[in-house]
Amino acid sequence: MQTVQPSFLLKTILLIDAAASGAMAAAHLLFPGMLQATLALPGALLAGTGAFLVAYVALLVVLARSRTVWRPLVLFVIAGNVGWAAASLALPVTGIIAPNALGTAYVIVQALGVLAFAALQYRGLARSAPAVHRGAALA
Repeated sequence: MQTVQPSFLLKTILLIDAAASGAMAAAHLLFPGMLQATLALPGALLAGTGAFLVAYVALLVVLARSRTVWRPLVLFVIAGNVGWAAASLALPVTGIIAPNALGTAYVIVQALGVLAFAALQYRGLARSAPAVHRGAALA
């Protein structure tokens, strides 16, 4: 298994990502009508992303609080962040959604934030030490 002891940077950025994602989930789930009216974003998109982010936040908190993490899972989170950002930017560009100017700015800013999280998570993973598995040599 490819486990690592997460670096302080990785743990910290996972928690910051969880806090930001939690705030976004709360806004999307608690104020979908207001956000839809203000940003011209589809209500179904807001509800769907809000629900997804609840599960995502739980995963990030578990990873951040773990003594060891499975490296491929962290890479999956990083790749997911890159994919989320790319999809977010593609939505208004392709015309799949038609937000107003404020909605477009909202989508772009959150996508750039997600890319920053991905870059910092990758850096934090690179700084993480391989996990020491005690007892394996005793067998």
